[in-house]
Amino acid sequence: MTTAKRDTYTPETLLAVAVQVFNERGYDGTSMEHLSKAAGISKSSIYHHVVGKEELLRRAVSRALDGLFGILEEEGATRGRAVSRVEYVTRRTVEVLMAELPYVTLLLRVRGNTRTERWALERRREFDHRVAELIRAAAADGDLRADLDTRLATRLLFGMVNSLVEWYRPQAAGGHDRAQVADTVVRMAFDGLRAGPGL
Repeated sequence: MTTAKRDTYTPETLLAVAVQVFNERGYDGTSMEHLSKAAGISKSSIYHHVVGKEELLRRAVSRALDGLFGILEEEGATRGRAVSRVEYVTRRTVEVLMAELPYVTLLLRVRGNTRTERWALERRREFDHRVAELIRAAAADGDLRADLDTRLATRLLFGMVNSLVEWYRPQAAGGHDRAQVADTVVRMAFDGLRAGPGL
């Protein structure tokens, strides 16, 4: 890991470094000493801006959650047929995940060992619940299959989306661009892999 230079240190760069260390070592395996060394600043400098590492965790997962919940307020998620709204939310979730990859990765790795982690898990469940309601509405409209359990379908859909944190690397040579990944996820989720007649 590269060490941040003191003269370029800001609360935002500290947060970015903390997220990187949390993702590498795990939140429980990270001490303030680890953060201090990685950021290239003293522990007292860190404490000048945050109470402790849990505040950094809350700021980081809040950034990811704000991005996800912001999607639900966008016009594409609030207007039109339910199926179009589900597709829009799925596409935008992929885009937010890729744009905020380190932060969403951390969000997906929290286990509920601290108050902040339990809060984050509850917010994730709330997001999933709201998407499940859209899927249920799309099924009621006759646009999605009604013979599938809505909660299970939601979990499987976001299991596919969330798997991106394990393999998507924007800097990888020959990697896929964001639009291609988002389009493929939406097409697989809503059209499937089987070729239709005459394709």
